[in-house]
Amino acid sequence: MDREDFQWKNKEHILELEQFQGKKGQGLPLLYFPLLLAHTGVKNCFTTREGGCSTGMFQSLNLSFTRGDDPQAVTENYRRVAEAMGGTLSDIVCSDQTHTTNVRRVDRSCGGYGVTKERSYTDVDGLVTDEPGLILATFYADCVPLYFVDPIHHAIGLSHSGWRGTVGRMGQHTIEVMRREFHSDPGEILAAVGPSICQDCYEVSEDVASAFAKEFSGHECEILIEKGGGKYQLDLWKSNEIVLRDAGILPEHLAVTNLCTCCNPNLLFSHRASHGKRGNLGAFLKLV
Repeated sequence: MDREDFQWKNKEHILELEQFQGKKGQGLPLLYFPLLLAHTGVKNCFTTREGGCSTGMFQSLNLSFTRGDDPQAVTENYRRVAEAMGGTLSDIVCSDQTHTTNVRRVDRSCGGYGVTKERSYTDVDGLVTDEPGLILATFYADCVPLYFVDPIHHAIGLSHSGWRGTVGRMGQHTIEVMRREFHSDPGEILAAVGPSICQDCYEVSEDVASAFAKEFSGHECEILIEKGGGKYQLDLWKSNEIVLRDAGILPEHLAVTNLCTCCNPNLLFSHRASHGKRGNLGAFLKLV
């Protein structure tokens, strides 16, 4: 897979593609944000559909244990990503996503949660840590991944933000938890809005549009296009950018994706494009 295989919304190199070669010889293409590497003690990635061992509609790097895939295949997929991130399965800590704005601090005792052992928590859509070696993991098939790196206090955060999380300002909640737990200053945090569904592909009903118009008053023209018949096109990328800027992230510290999951269904899992017949992509973030 090459970067040119994707359909990008513009030509800017906001995201790059790296081909990781595993010890067993398998190739694993991973997307990453160069901006987040400005803090050299961090590894970040966003997976594609390629490089795994799942079959059928899960082909091939599915990271969901709950959609009917072979658990052994999913575990092997996790192992490959963990290896690429410089760790093992016991280093991964998974969210328990239910479209909340709940953010949890995790530590070494949480290693393996969601992969090799049961999580001790439920309803957690965001994770933060300041422990090196832990690999934070959240999951997607159109929703928005949010990455956070505090290079001063050596802390990271990773959050899942669908439309409910976005209108609930999940990015702001994550920053507030990092401020409380690690004394992070939003003006020093590096942040990224990851691959997810674009405005052209994301049609929503009037009730969703109304919730966004209320929460993002004054920005309606930036995030909503009325299509008629009670339907709107919603820009989750711009909405999350507004949330992060309002929370104090500086424009030069923010990368906003130009890669749509729904526009690239052969390379990325998309709930809308597949009508629900799909696996999960993963966002991963680690302090080295």
